[in-house]
Amino acid sequence: MVAPFRPPSLLRAFLDSETAAGYLLIAAALLALIIANSPLASTYFSTLKLEVGFEAGPLHLRESLLHWINDGLMALFFLLVGLEIKREMLDGQLRGLARIALPGLAALGGMIVPALVYLVVNHANATGLRGWAIPTATDIAFALGVLALAGPRVPISLKIFLTALAIIDDLGAILIIAVAYTADLDLVMLALAAGLIVLLVVFNRAGVTRLTPYLLTGAVLWYVVLQSGVHATLAGVALALTIPLRASPGRPDDTEPSSTLHRLEHRLHKPVGFLIVPLFGFANAGVAFAGMHLGQILDPVPLGIALGLFLGKQAGVFGALWLAVRLNLADDPRDATRAQIYGTALLCGIGFTMSLFIGNLAFADPQLIDETKIGVFLGSLLSALAGLAVLRRAPATIGAEP
Repeated sequence: MVAPFRPPSLLRAFLDSETAAGYLLIAAALLALIIANSPLASTYFSTLKLEVGFEAGPLHLRESLLHWINDGLMALFFLLVGLEIKREMLDGQLRGLARIALPGLAALGGMIVPALVYLVVNHANATGLRGWAIPTATDIAFALGVLALAGPRVPISLKIFLTALAIIDDLGAILIIAVAYTADLDLVMLALAAGLIVLLVVFNRAGVTRLTPYLLTGAVLWYVVLQSGVHATLAGVALALTIPLRASPGRPDDTEPSSTLHRLEHRLHKPVGFLIVPLFGFANAGVAFAGMHLGQILDPVPLGIALGLFLGKQAGVFGALWLAVRLNLADDPRDATRAQIYGTALLCGIGFTMSLFIGNLAFADPQLIDETKIGVFLGSLLSALAGLAVLRRAPATIGAEP
């Protein structure tokens, strides 16, 4: 007897959607803005400052709730990003020079030009110069969410291109954080961290496929890196690079179901996308507008971020892509018109999650952090609206999804 067909529930369909996490992030950010400008504002900000944890001898793990979110939970976000980067480069869309050329060059242009725009705007602002990397990031969940709003007229090749570009962009952001936003270093802790990474590599080389040894060692690595002066979230990336992945011969776009990396990525995807990233957005997007005036948008930091995201990103991504095609280094995404490519380049200016994260590393002054949020909001909003408008007006192509 054939079982009757049962359509998936709305909740399951939402959780399985590749763009749902982006919509949830948008909702979390808007909710934070509303609460930060409501009678609940004092409760919101005081809760984020609440200290949580313990101290036992040399073990110090007592930080504010905001610090736990940004340095603790976000390490899992960076772990997932690292897993995605490794999988795509070894066994996915970024495998081989031919596949990586176009999104790689576009991502490079999309990091260099926004940084230059920011530096030009802030050239006379010595304190603000530290935020040069804020507009270099692209928020993959947010951008894909807006891309989905353009409907079936968008060819699948552009979604693949945007995903690949954002993944390479994340790799660039990780390198920037490691090099540019590292505090005073504790050499003893760095040596311990190096030893733990070697141990993880030994697990990999010895053929260990159980997750438990990797995760337990990774937890200790996170604490050691936290104490070393290097940002603790980079421990997640280091752990990800040691997780085993067995490439699938003849199947370049897939991985073996038994792969340790594949299993961990699958387990992390929903908790990170539907809990950690929205929680990060909620905790970091709140900015009180009381006492602010419209002219503050023209201050160097928010103006540099907004222009970097909106103008710098589209110019860097589209310009690098055009140059790569013109020089025969790569081909345009299949079935995509130049108007659609330009609309996608605009969406690359949505830099919400990583931009806010870098902003928290760049500045300690609460006023500059608030100005960072304003600049990120404005630049991301302009990029989203302009990109969506261009994509909706661009003619549908043969390769668009049915």
